[in-house]
Amino acid sequence: MSDEEFIAELEAGTLPEDQFHHADHLHAAWLYLTRFPAAEALARFSKVLRRYAASLGKADRYHETITWAYLLLLNERIRRSDPIVTWEQFAAMHADLFDWKNSILLRYYRPETLRSERRAGSSSCPIDFERSF
Repeated sequence: MSDEEFIAELEAGTLPEDQFHHADHLHAAWLYLTRFPAAEALARFSKVLRRYAASLGKADRYHETITWAYLLLLNERIRRSDPIVTWEQFAAMHADLFDWKNSILLRYYRPETLRSERRAGSSSCPIDFERSF
């Protein structure tokens, strides 16, 4: 499946659930961040991800803090990378982003924050000050 087909199916809510795991979330976020300014990519991707989760009958699975944190980390890594890097090259250079069980987010958030209420309709992205400084 091409990147365009992948995004089209995600946006239409027709992407099969078994084809959208953590690495696929990161790939979609990378596509948005490499096509739009960061603020626009964050808004678009968050909206699409909420709508996709709802199309699966799993709206409560959307977690604003986790979504924003990964997009901000991806954006920072993209900005430090060669501008002509492909998704496959980017993924190979940043393997630490792909470990869901030992999430990189644990460097910045306490586990209880990441397990907290999913905040599906929230615009907040709480920061764990104990982990941030």
